Amino acid sequence: MTFRNGLASLLRPDNSVLVLIDHQPYQLANVNSHEPQMVINNTVGLAKAAKAFGVPTILTSVIAERGGLLFPQITDVFPGQDVIDRTLINTWQDRKVVDAVKATGRKQLVIAGLWTEVCVAMPTIQALGEGWDVTVVTDASGAVSVEAHQVAIQRMIAAGANMMTWLAVAAEWQRDWARTDSAARLTEVIIQHAGGSGIAFLWEQQLLNTPVPANAG
Repeated sequence: MTFRNGLASLLRPDNSVLVLIDHQPYQLANVNSHEPQMVINNTVGLAKAAKAFGVPTILTSVIAERGGLLFPQITDVFPGQDVIDRTLINTWQDRKVVDAVKATGRKQLVIAGLWTEVCVAMPTIQALGEGWDVTVVTDASGAVSVEAHQVAIQRMIAAGANMMTWLAVAAEWQRDWARTDSAARLTEVIIQHAGGSGIAFLWEQQLLNTPVPANAG
């Protein structure tokens, strides 16, 4: 086995491309591996993080006229961007998607989608076989059962995929808090989508901006 380790293996915003696959109403209706609202929240957080770091993002759906349009919370992050609609279940067999990814010139492929065991696993395994460095964002994906999600993750790991959660991806893109421009943009995403971490940050700011009371004596 070739281990994925070392500094060069970490995700970099200048070498990443994000593909969001089939975050649509039909698929979400049978997600049982995660609380559906969390999947929406995490996917939008991931999308906003990608935009904050200038990571190209490919949006794709499957037969949207029947399965529904991509969640507007996602498309609103990228106003005016076309969504590639497919008939192929395996995104990596769709030439338009693959060409869009290759056109970015990036080598680190980051994937999230519904369902994990179908529309995430298929392109991940194919792309790995073609030599791509693939990271799957597990909490911005979801499956029809906990078992289906876990087995799909095991299958993709066995094929050589890297597994991460959305906030870990964002942190790896940031890497250094001295990068103040992206740090400010990432902080806004954390406030909006990172739950307790965002609330804790706001509380910290409240405390820092609260004047110390003058001594009564």
